[in-house]
Amino acid sequence: MQYFTQDHELFRQSLRQFVEKEIVPFIDEWEKQAHIPREIWKKMGEMGYFGINHAEEYGGTNLDFFFSAVYIEEISRTLAAGFPAAITVHQYMAVAHLAKAGSHFLKEKYLTPAILGEKIGALAITEPNGGSDVGALRTSALKEGEEYVINGSKTFITNSVYGDFITVACRTKAGSKGADGISLIVVDRNTEGLTVNKLDKMGWNSSDTGEVFFDNVRVPISHLIGEEGQGFFYIMESFQVERLVGALMGISGAAHTLEVTLKYASEREAFGKKIQQFQVLRHRIADMATEIEAAKCLTYSTCWKYINGEYVAKEAAMVKLYASEVGKKVADECLQFFGGYGFMNDFPISRVYRDARVATIVAGTSEIMREIIAKIVIDEVKYTSSYQLAGNSEQSSMRAEKKPETAVEIIRSIPSRFRAEKGGDYTTIVHFDISGEKGGQFTAVIEKGACILHEGLLFSPKCLIQAQDSDYADIELGRLNPQAAYMTGKIKVSDIMEMMQFTKMFRRV
Repeated sequence: MQYFTQDHELFRQSLRQFVEKEIVPFIDEWEKQAHIPREIWKKMGEMGYFGINHAEEYGGTNLDFFFSAVYIEEISRTLAAGFPAAITVHQYMAVAHLAKAGSHFLKEKYLTPAILGEKIGALAITEPNGGSDVGALRTSALKEGEEYVINGSKTFITNSVYGDFITVACRTKAGSKGADGISLIVVDRNTEGLTVNKLDKMGWNSSDTGEVFFDNVRVPISHLIGEEGQGFFYIMESFQVERLVGALMGISGAAHTLEVTLKYASEREAFGKKIQQFQVLRHRIADMATEIEAAKCLTYSTCWKYINGEYVAKEAAMVKLYASEVGKKVADECLQFFGGYGFMNDFPISRVYRDARVATIVAGTSEIMREIIAKIVIDEVKYTSSYQLAGNSEQSSMRAEKKPETAVEIIRSIPSRFRAEKGGDYTTIVHFDISGEKGGQFTAVIEKGACILHEGLLFSPKCLIQAQDSDYADIELGRLNPQAAYMTGKIKVSDIMEMMQFTKMFRRV
């Protein structure tokens, strides 16, 4: 497919193996327990999955969004939407604002452990009386000295029961209404005055969902994300990714549901023949396959626009609307294939049917999506980016400079990319043995807060890195996933832990 490279597909293969081994065999148990064990969060963090969309500085790999598309699709192949719901809320929603507008302090405290799977995040926006109307929220956070004092409540909050921190939308300006005065603040789950009531849901059982109550909850002012009063606009912008995530979950879930149904239809007999031979069912399958493919094409096209810097408020609303409605339709149609068995909880299709229903509600109802699209198409309302990122002028000048492109150029840039503040007492010797026409051999030495690069393989290394010149350049430039490269043998590393520690010392290319 035009959007996915060989590297994306290698990543898909590796991730699918992980999902089939570490998740699928246990999903029924997690659904019954209504809880996802901490161990799987940590395993996913150790594998680097939580960092594919985040900065290297905080432990991520900052890969392009089509790696996220692959990731979301694969973790959605479980016939239980509660699991990908919990994971994506944590990764693409709870920490999204931290990643884009949070201070260095907040990123080190919450983003880094979130990427490692050590802390689980929730995003608290929806309120009992507000629903999809973000501008109607009432939860307040008023300053008292060096603290915010939060009062109010939230509902339908994923990961709020078993999570570790909550990104909370609240009013930091007394008497404000609508978009005015809304800010985002990070609150530790165990903060005094914060309580959570677990909700009993029809579906998405493996994910936890709760009502959150704030009774004079005190939070340091340093926990404010970005600028005070800009929270509404941060939320509106983040809806682009949130809705893309919802669409990707929807199309993957629908496609996998159809796969399972096709298998059943090829085995189940009625009136002396396989039910897949009945024309009425064959045509239903044809319709479903067509709509799933249409949803995929629209979603991938929107992902492409997003990656290339377009503001996709309209398209994101379209894909969320269409994919969730297709997912609901496919679940309903496929259940019919199973007849009475489809109504039994022993058959996963009954769970798929329950889970698919809420997809047209979360992340903005289908009705809200239609109104957003109508405003843009009919009323010509325009939406623009709201994040105010620090250091724009510096970043612009850095982008204007010629970046190293070959493996040798990238390795020779190591000393200039070394972050002395990260060095501390860390010492190491790393060999780079890069083969190919544009390759070479180098030794990097970190000692006493400095990094020196030597030509040739000198001294005894703690870690030896071997790769073809093109593969190494692709890894450094984000065109090749490091985990996939390691698993497929495109890069050989003698000590993976030492290499991970080493790479943390440098700014990305």
